[in-house]
Amino acid sequence: MAMVIACIKLFGKQPQKRYKWESFKDDVEIGNSVYPLVLVQIPMYNEKEVYQLSIGAACGLSWPSDRIVIQVLDDSTDPLIKEMVEMECEKWASKGINIHYQVRDNRKGYKAGALKEGLKHHYANECEYVAIFDADFQPEPDFLWQTIPFLYHNSELGLVQARWKFVNSDECLMTRMQEMSLDYHFLVEQEVGSSTYAFFGFNGTAGVWRMAAINEAGGWKDRTTVEDMDLAVRATLKGWKFLYLGSLKVKNELPSTLKAYRYQQHRWSCGPANLFRKMVIEIIRNKRVTLWKKIYVIYNFFFVRKIVAHIVTFVFYCVVLPATVMVPEVVIPRWGAVYIPTIITILNAVGTPRSFHLLVFWILFENVMSLHRTKATFIGLFETRRVNEWVVTEKHGDSSKVKGTTKQLKNYQFKIGERHVYLHYLINNLCRHMVHMLELGVGLFLFTCGCYDFAFGKNRYFIYLYVQAIAFFIMGFGYVGTHVSNA
Repeated sequence: MAMVIACIKLFGKQPQKRYKWESFKDDVEIGNSVYPLVLVQIPMYNEKEVYQLSIGAACGLSWPSDRIVIQVLDDSTDPLIKEMVEMECEKWASKGINIHYQVRDNRKGYKAGALKEGLKHHYANECEYVAIFDADFQPEPDFLWQTIPFLYHNSELGLVQARWKFVNSDECLMTRMQEMSLDYHFLVEQEVGSSTYAFFGFNGTAGVWRMAAINEAGGWKDRTTVEDMDLAVRATLKGWKFLYLGSLKVKNELPSTLKAYRYQQHRWSCGPANLFRKMVIEIIRNKRVTLWKKIYVIYNFFFVRKIVAHIVTFVFYCVVLPATVMVPEVVIPRWGAVYIPTIITILNAVGTPRSFHLLVFWILFENVMSLHRTKATFIGLFETRRVNEWVVTEKHGDSSKVKGTTKQLKNYQFKIGERHVYLHYLINNLCRHMVHMLELGVGLFLFTCGCYDFAFGKNRYFIYLYVQAIAFFIMGFGYVGTHVSNA
């Protein structure tokens, strides 16, 4: 992948240059009929903090008003939030926006079920393309002008995917770490997939689908928690190609609390592993795609990036390497323990140069999260409990409100005279920090290995072991990310 990216940068062979792009030209005779009819879907679930941002951004898209339909798919269970979302839709409808507020009497299939149900309406069937934005995504007004022409002029394209831009990446250290990982995903993984085999995993939002591609692939399915990736794989097996536009960015929010991030990472790790289990035979038997594309999808896309990467990171750095301290007969070559991992780490982090000075923190953070991802990967592979667990990622909207709340909480500890207030804050603070026993257990193991290496070892691994153990302890007690008042 590094070599492909190097060729793209050196020779300027961006994937979008392979496809025709022309702006639409007005026709006096047929009027706006020259523009294709576009459906914009916004699935949401109790999105009190961000529903106005997403609906406002979708209604602000610059496209002929009679050729765009906004569809808000609200699965909220809170009656007050449902009422607020409906009122927001009515407000925009009164301004002449063609917006539909759709609700279901159940949450079957979660997001996939809502999207599938939304496409059953008669006005949705009339649309040629469908753009999807999660509740915290805010596309720029010209989003459709930059994406629809690719689909309109290239009949083989089934999907155009945009890049994510994070509005709260500077909120805390945890969001900075997420930005480094996701920048690599968008700058390298998605770009390489688009440049080589015109295949990559749909990110579930900030993308435009050709309606015919969705229908031919079999529509949305809720058999896993990664319905977006499921649809992308099925569509590519039908021969559809995908295009990634790294220059087109859509603003969105990163999870800023450890609880929300853990739920998200469980879904993102468990879902692909479970999908791999369900689709590997289907991919092998498929006759519409080339052998090399099958190998790319099975080996590179699924096996290496979705399964091996998580397991190897945890097993090697947090189990095998520390265990060699106890068993001096087992020697790991320096090239395997230091040089190759260092090269891989630098290649992963080079996509976010502004955070390069945080490289050590990022390594420690990713190693701790690899435990959670490895557990989720095995749950997906063996379809054990929690395999279909779907918890909507918690969002906070304006990050300044989060910072203000956090700052307000911190100020309590200085009001020494008000003991009851401080005690109340202390109890709430302890309750907010969930204890994660697996992380604490691995941290204790690493600390023990570090002490043994300090006393008897020769490789000086104890420096790494102590620091990594501290990272496990910090995250085990939940002292990472922001902490928002329950009120």
